[in-house]
Amino acid sequence: MTIGSFFNKASRALTTHPFSSNFLLLCTISGGGVVALSESKSEAERPNIEDQQPRKTKVVVLGTGWAAASFLKGLDGSLYDVQVVSPRNYFAFTPLLPSVTCGSVEARSIVEPVRNIIKKRDGEIKFWEAECVKIDAADKKVVCRSNIENLVGSGEFSLDYDFLVVAVGAQVNTFNTPGVKENCHFLKNVEDAQKIRLSVIDCLEKAVLPSQSEEEQRSNLHFVIVGGGPTGVEFAAELHDFIQEDLIKLYPTVQDKIKITLIQSGDHILNMFDERISSFAEKKFTRDGIEVQTGCRVMSVDDKEITVKVKSTGEVCSVPHGLIIWSTGISTLPVIRDFMEEIGQTKRHVLATDEWLRVKECEDVFAIGDCSSINQRKIMDDILDIFKAADKNNSGTLTVEEFEEVMDDVILRYPQVEYYLNKKHILDLRVLWNDPQGNERKEIDIEGFKLALSVADSQVKTLPATAQVAAQQGAYLASCFNRVDDTEEHPEGPRRFSGSGHHRFRPFRYKHFGQFAPLGGEQAAAELPGDWVSIGHSTQWLWYSVYASKQVSWRTRYLVMSDWARKFVFGRDSSRV
Repeated sequence: MTIGSFFNKASRALTTHPFSSNFLLLCTISGGGVVALSESKSEAERPNIEDQQPRKTKVVVLGTGWAAASFLKGLDGSLYDVQVVSPRNYFAFTPLLPSVTCGSVEARSIVEPVRNIIKKRDGEIKFWEAECVKIDAADKKVVCRSNIENLVGSGEFSLDYDFLVVAVGAQVNTFNTPGVKENCHFLKNVEDAQKIRLSVIDCLEKAVLPSQSEEEQRSNLHFVIVGGGPTGVEFAAELHDFIQEDLIKLYPTVQDKIKITLIQSGDHILNMFDERISSFAEKKFTRDGIEVQTGCRVMSVDDKEITVKVKSTGEVCSVPHGLIIWSTGISTLPVIRDFMEEIGQTKRHVLATDEWLRVKECEDVFAIGDCSSINQRKIMDDILDIFKAADKNNSGTLTVEEFEEVMDDVILRYPQVEYYLNKKHILDLRVLWNDPQGNERKEIDIEGFKLALSVADSQVKTLPATAQVAAQQGAYLASCFNRVDDTEEHPEGPRRFSGSGHHRFRPFRYKHFGQFAPLGGEQAAAELPGDWVSIGHSTQWLWYSVYASKQVSWRTRYLVMSDWARKFVFGRDSSRV
């Protein structure tokens, strides 16, 4: 066989071999030379591997707060093409923001870069530092704009999605009070906390200048907190400790002129806590010299004075201030308001979702965290369908067995029923079966069925806008996304009373693990499950342990604990850095 015919046969064999696109043949020639033969297909003939791979479902996540971070940590990124958009490239442990304002904890200690979070997930998750300016539900895309300064070009781009997870949070609610945006500090993110810290030091530095009169000193050193919720109360406590433990040692000439005032529109501060905690907090603040003004409404704010109206008497007075912190609740972001108008939710304050966190009228959009609220379906809206589903023999009445059989799905589908049973300490469902006189019935008709469950809808509750709720929603939604294929044939949710089959997933259920209220002086209050209230120094150490364990990474956990140790040994830093 000639050398030419050998190469021809080898060439024909290579072109039919399944791996012939990149093959190297080495042949020893009698002359001692080595010939290398490479056969490869042309670019046009080479198959496109990307085209052969199935297209992944596109999931766009807006935000990097508690809800979004929890969702990303729990999501199996290998199942989806995930893209995250947020104006901040970090996650912040927001419950410690009041500590950042006074140097008890450094700002860098409570933040974790988003890219650190997503790189630990399976699959590739992309992140874009930009702000979503428009949600187009009709075309299933979001329009985003970069907020990076000195960016070449417009920085505007759009992303298509199959599923959209909206977790953008909310903004501070000013109630359109004149002068608030221009003259007040907010405490919503890390940048806010850093500005407050610098402003506190500025107030003291201005007060000790030789040119300042006593009246100007008192004005500069009057710190006002508007809002008696957890954030406002915790900041007031942190500021008091900062002043008493650190600042008066550095500014002894003005220590008698420093004043802290907490203004609350309601009758009590911490009114979402147990009454015992609210009462203890007010008494402790009074002992510490923090003035608590309840039943007062702020009318306006300027750069020198804050005008307040006392609700009970109608008296209006103006008080000079050096620094005002505004912490009075949240309101919807403009991009969410525009989206709500697009989908017909203009009469609501936040996005309405169903029990599976899907936005009403938008099957492909989910909303979690502070930007949304679950619109729990009432059982009385479906009472006829439930009765028909239970009445299998169409007799017009239900037996005890039929009643109990359908109640398993009712409790799962309508959480308010379970809340009602727990509140009334009803362990045996037969109690609902009894007539108004307490006598046990043998059968029950539709009217009796309505009467048994009518009170349950009064237990429907709106979940608070807290980190705990947002984190649980994110984890729940991630688990649903991870198990979509598993529930195609075997759904695990409650039965559909108005149709056949079952819901694919169990509805979201919030489990309350308690809440803390640090009150200063190494004392804290806690409201824990089971109506257990704890107040004192031991509760403060419980607060330390819980907040350390809830950090998003071991890095932030170590940094936060180090900051606490540094505070105990060296005190807080008062430099303007």
